[in-house]
Amino acid sequence: MAQTELSYDIVIAGGGPAGLAAAVAARKNGTERILILERDTRIGGILLQCIHNGFGLHHFGEELTGPEYAGRFAAQVEELGIEYKTDTMVLEISPDKKVTAINTKDGLMVIQAKAVILAMGCRERTRGALVIPGSRPAGIFTAGSVQRFVNIDGYLPGKKVVILGSGDIGLIMARRLTLEGAEVKLVCELMPFSAGLTRNIVQCVENFNIPLKFSHTITQIHGKERVEGVTVSQVDKNRKPIPGTEEYVECDTLLLSVGLIPENELSKGCGVEIDSSTSGPVVNEHMQTSVEGIFACGNTVHVHDLVDFVTAESLRAGENAAKYVQGKRTAQPKHITLRPGNRVRYTVPQYIESTQSETPVSIMFRSTDVYRGVSIVIYSNDQRIKAVKKKIVRPGEMQVVSLSPEELAKIRDNVTVAVEIPEEDVE
Repeated sequence: MAQTELSYDIVIAGGGPAGLAAAVAARKNGTERILILERDTRIGGILLQCIHNGFGLHHFGEELTGPEYAGRFAAQVEELGIEYKTDTMVLEISPDKKVTAINTKDGLMVIQAKAVILAMGCRERTRGALVIPGSRPAGIFTAGSVQRFVNIDGYLPGKKVVILGSGDIGLIMARRLTLEGAEVKLVCELMPFSAGLTRNIVQCVENFNIPLKFSHTITQIHGKERVEGVTVSQVDKNRKPIPGTEEYVECDTLLLSVGLIPENELSKGCGVEIDSSTSGPVVNEHMQTSVEGIFACGNTVHVHDLVDFVTAESLRAGENAAKYVQGKRTAQPKHITLRPGNRVRYTVPQYIESTQSETPVSIMFRSTDVYRGVSIVIYSNDQRIKAVKKKIVRPGEMQVVSLSPEELAKIRDNVTVAVEIPEEDVE
């Protein structure tokens, strides 16, 4: 096969909201030769099938649908003359920033980049990731695939639906399927709390009187050719089914909304360090990974709840990739490690490159459980740098705390910063 050799300043893997925002930021910061590679037929990513509103409240200050939000960035990409290739699969990225990609028009391409931005997004967990006894009948879908069937292709996958998991896509599809005439029999969640946003629980489930059972899971799938029903059981504090609590629910469709996983095969291939908690690359405050000149942003780094947070993170990645290409950003030999403290699952970034910053540094994290009347505290060794009171924190909602340049200056080099929800502040 003939091979095409190309070179660009910045190559971006992924043309979803993260990749588009990063490209726009890089272009506005003075980098000309930018290429976006997108495997779908259009740029815009997952937002193109998210026809519900609720996007853009933070970034644009108004409520938009997913296609409208994606359309605004796609329009900026066109206006700025940023080059992109759709129907293009990135096969490999090397540590020296050589990108191998393929499509039907250009064939096999080897693209040498000065900087690479990883923006591949995330994928859904499938039934294979769960241990549910039963045969393999038709009618079992991930919530995202059903969203595409209904919103893009115009197909209704079933009439009587049970949803396992209370992630945002599952909650939104409970409402969508109801509006399309299906009967959503039940949403069951293994944990004692929802993995989705509070507004989605209220607007998509409670307002439509759809039953939502916490501490419940599916222990059996019935049906040979097509799903005929499921057995739902209550679970104990160790998430083990409690004998005698089994309940049979008749249905012809089972939706799985059991979590998202950052898409990081390409990241691992180019030697980027992966955080075991987020399943995404370890990054600093500039969104640079452990491989110099390779940046990452969006759901590739960690799963977000709001696309507005993805945009803010991606704009930062694009800006800093542009500075790197222009020689304005050099690696620092020292860095300050951020670690999750008490009742915190992970932090992003995982380390801060320098405490000398003219702009605030945002730290994003998720709590391990639902806590009320708490304080988010940042320590440097035993010194309390910052404390922010919160009425409630939930695992399904991203928490963000910013360190000002003055607060950063209080942190000494080579120390650990802990983001904590202290025991004594919990009611």
